[in-house]
Amino acid sequence: MGPLIILIIVAVVIALYVMMAYNGLVRLRNRVLNAWAQIDVQLKRRHDLIPNLVETVKGYMKYEQETLDKVIKARAAAMSAQGVAATAQAENQLTSTLKSLFALVENYPELKANQNMLALQEELTTTENRIAFARQHYNDSVMTYNTAIETFPRNVIAGMFGFTRRESFSAPESEREPVKVQF
Repeated sequence: MGPLIILIIVAVVIALYVMMAYNGLVRLRNRVLNAWAQIDVQLKRRHDLIPNLVETVKGYMKYEQETLDKVIKARAAAMSAQGVAATAQAENQLTSTLKSLFALVENYPELKANQNMLALQEELTTTENRIAFARQHYNDSVMTYNTAIETFPRNVIAGMFGFTRRESFSAPESEREPVKVQF
């Protein structure tokens, strides 16, 4: 009777550990999904601001239609991107076209002073900051999750139940270059 009780106790302890580890992995996976949803909310907000920006700029920048078209195309590509890597790439392209647009705005003093333009720039700046914080939170959540599914003994449980690595957001190559300062 003694060895049977010990065997039952060991089986119960193992089952409890597997259950706790599985639930912990589910919690971490859900945090990653929630962090992605927060990025998605901020990206949607950004995408919603861009048509207003284009409409505000359109009247002033009659000869800059090519830049406006690039912004519109980049927005469409960003809205239809699927997955972390594709979304990151499309959003980086959108950021690049917005930078080009704002550089051109500098050539139009009346536009720079326009209250709608100033308000939209401020709103976009706030949104960009929120996106950056959301990406940072997402990457932190992904790192915690990936570490949990790769370390022993949870990696065994993760493998048994199909938990897989998640991809982090990363900076585009163009932003990894050191900034050149010249006087």
